[in-house]
Amino acid sequence: MLIGVDASRANKKFKTGVEWYSYCLIEEFKKIDRENQYFLYTDQPLVGELAVCPDNFHEKILKWPLPKFWTLGRLTLEMLMGQRPDVLFVPAHTLPLVNPSHTVVTIHDIGFERFPEFYKWPDIAYHRFAIKTIKRCATKIITVSEFSKREIMDIYKIPAEKIVVTHIGFVAPMDKIGCVADKIKKISEQPFVLFVGRLEEKKNVWRMVEAFGKVKEKNQSAGFKFVLAGRPGFGYEKILNAIEKNNLKADVVLLDWISKEELGFLYRRAGALLFATLYEGFGIPPLEAMSVSCPVVCSNTTSLPEIVGDAALLVNPLNIENIADGLSTILFNEEKRKMYIEIGKVRATLFTWERCARETLNVLLSN
Repeated sequence: MLIGVDASRANKKFKTGVEWYSYCLIEEFKKIDRENQYFLYTDQPLVGELAVCPDNFHEKILKWPLPKFWTLGRLTLEMLMGQRPDVLFVPAHTLPLVNPSHTVVTIHDIGFERFPEFYKWPDIAYHRFAIKTIKRCATKIITVSEFSKREIMDIYKIPAEKIVVTHIGFVAPMDKIGCVADKIKKISEQPFVLFVGRLEEKKNVWRMVEAFGKVKEKNQSAGFKFVLAGRPGFGYEKILNAIEKNNLKADVVLLDWISKEELGFLYRRAGALLFATLYEGFGIPPLEAMSVSCPVVCSNTTSLPEIVGDAALLVNPLNIENIADGLSTILFNEEKRKMYIEIGKVRATLFTWERCARETLNVLLSN
């Protein structure tokens, strides 16, 4: 069988959730499947590990001047005029306008429907147009949690039998100090709380800043910083306003995108991961933190209870006092802190990329 995979997102230099999902699945496919043939469609030459392919994997570079519309534009032309695969797999939300008879796509979440105020209108229009194409063309839809499956069924009226849940895997964060910038090393000289993710309103970061301020006010002697590791996104100014209003300029550290090695360094030294976000289709950071003994405070909504089980302290993301109380418990109640660390390490072992890839491959081969 010839399997086509949209590898354009996996090939990005600065990877976040969807890009890592695409990358890790392709790398696992290389390990577990030497029988089927693969076309890896990309807008630029593959780089790094992605470019190291076994004999049954073939790079197909499809140049296109508009990167945002590469799948809708250039991949459509390839499906129309090139050699069509037996099954096409697009790991992120969008399908070409022309598809082979068997097509699989992953919808990670539909937060833009629940919180449209947190998105720019062109992005909402793009996502809704993509969903219409998916409803018309996809033979199977993969999603990453039972929560997201229910959301897709509820909003788009897609039947349950068309949607398959495959929980995402993750890679335990590395701790290669030699690859860590001095400014990151300096952060660990004081105790700190960590947030990982895009710095945007959907992630509820401004409320987390407010909650951290309350904890800081009650525990001045502890000397904690709040480290925000992620790129600015929609509503970033609200985070800056919360920092200013609560006089936390000296206590909140704003990092942009950082490497896997630097992220691993921070996870292993953080007093806690605070992840009280508003909407998650899955949520990898809590698992990454748990795997290296970093206790987690996260939301009691959307997919997060499904993913973390009883291994994290759950809080109401809309209640700043509740977030602050949860963070205080994790930081200063040693008995509960140890309990969550131990349960978390066990919970994290349930989610692997190999398992995710095998379940995904089963969907592709069954079409």
